[in-house]
Amino acid sequence: MTTFEGLLFGIGFVLQPEVLIYCFLGVVLGTFVGVLPGIGAMAAISLLLPITYYITPEAALIMLAGVYYGAQYGGAVASILLRLPGTPQSAVTTLDGYPMARDGRAGVALFTAMASSFTGSVVGIIVLVMLAGWLSRAATAFGAADYAAMMTLGLVAASTIGTTRPAKGFAMVTLGLLLGCVGTDVNSGAQRFTFGQTELLDGINLVALAMGMFGVAEVIANIRDPARQGAAARIGINRLMPRREDLRRMAFPTLRGSALGSFFGALPGTGSTLSSFLSYSMERRISRRPERFGHGAVEGVAGPEAANNSAAITAFAPTLTLGIPGDPIMALMLGALVIHGVQPGPLMLEARPEMFWGLVASFGIGNLLLLILNLPLIGIWVAMLRIPFNYLYPAILVFLCLGVYSVRGLTFDIVAVAGIGLAGYLLAIAKFSPALLLLGFVLGPLIETNLRRAFLISRGDPMVFLERPIAAGFVIATVALLLLPLWQAWRKRRAESRPLTGKSQ
Repeated sequence: MTTFEGLLFGIGFVLQPEVLIYCFLGVVLGTFVGVLPGIGAMAAISLLLPITYYITPEAALIMLAGVYYGAQYGGAVASILLRLPGTPQSAVTTLDGYPMARDGRAGVALFTAMASSFTGSVVGIIVLVMLAGWLSRAATAFGAADYAAMMTLGLVAASTIGTTRPAKGFAMVTLGLLLGCVGTDVNSGAQRFTFGQTELLDGINLVALAMGMFGVAEVIANIRDPARQGAAARIGINRLMPRREDLRRMAFPTLRGSALGSFFGALPGTGSTLSSFLSYSMERRISRRPERFGHGAVEGVAGPEAANNSAAITAFAPTLTLGIPGDPIMALMLGALVIHGVQPGPLMLEARPEMFWGLVASFGIGNLLLLILNLPLIGIWVAMLRIPFNYLYPAILVFLCLGVYSVRGLTFDIVAVAGIGLAGYLLAIAKFSPALLLLGFVLGPLIETNLRRAFLISRGDPMVFLERPIAAGFVIATVALLLLPLWQAWRKRRAESRPLTGKSQ
């Protein structure tokens, strides 16, 4: 079966009424749980997993996939309007989406998020169809040393590129790495930084950390800001749609984010969260005016949203073709297949063509449904800003508590999110970036795992990072980025000393 024949077969399969209903149900439910802060696709898929016993495996996978990429769409809404990341992937969207909303351009930010998400998904589908086999082979070419070097490069790039305070960036990344070490060491079984609390044996809850750093901290900041106590001014319809300048500025970041997410989504263990952060770092690095980032840059919304949606699509490549889940959500998808006796692997395309091509076709149909559903809702979402904030605060805090509690069912997480929120507010006052802390927290355990694995394979020889070409390339780039702030500081000091020398003469 050729690619074209497979796509036609998949479209015909998805357009069956029963399958189409499950696809529609998945994307609607995904959007809903994405908008609700802290719930996320993980909890929704976990709750829906028992239902898959009663439907066909193809329909089950299509519905669960719809929840997954639908949550990527919905997560941007709360991130932009209220600075509450609906999903960890959308946390980076708050950095520029929320300032745009405060500037009266919430509609433009939401349109940018929806359009770039759709574009990223389309690019991800094309890459998945055309390069699924190549992506699988490329994923297997990456060893532990390559993963560790790549993620270290991501951390260094995020903390140095486009910032005037690299020391503060490194401090937040380091703090995130330390928080990522909390819990039980998977290798030795030793407890690290738990302080006798059994609730910390599994580590700090990622959702609690994201909700506290962005959500609770923002609530505290708004309470202390008298200007935010009333309702926002009415926004005209002309401010809901982007200008020609906005469209021009979002075009290339969307394409770059789509390409970046397509690549990293296919690598097991990376996922859409890493893709969105790396896309933001890249856009800030190549921008001619990096100082605009963090203050309402359209590129800061377009790139990450395109990246996390394209990564969500291509993440299915290693899961279906290799049987290797790239993240916990993909592990749940794999579990749904195992429940129905379906064995993912290289032969799945020939053995279950209706499942593979049906899933690929559902990506296109599902994302089109999401675009049709979400674009008319932009005006309704923006109208939420007219609700006085003193009415919104209690509802926000209730959703935060429900979202955090739903992940593990621990009241400890509710207390933790309050403490993290206070710490996040104090860090924001001191001009520290919470996004870098979150990035360090996400990548820290992955770097540690791959670093240990690399040293075990090489028997403790650190030269493994230079002997492997992929790892060596990442190491060289990391060293260059570390030397960049020193070189910039030297140039600045030299430029400042020249006038003084001239005056002394």
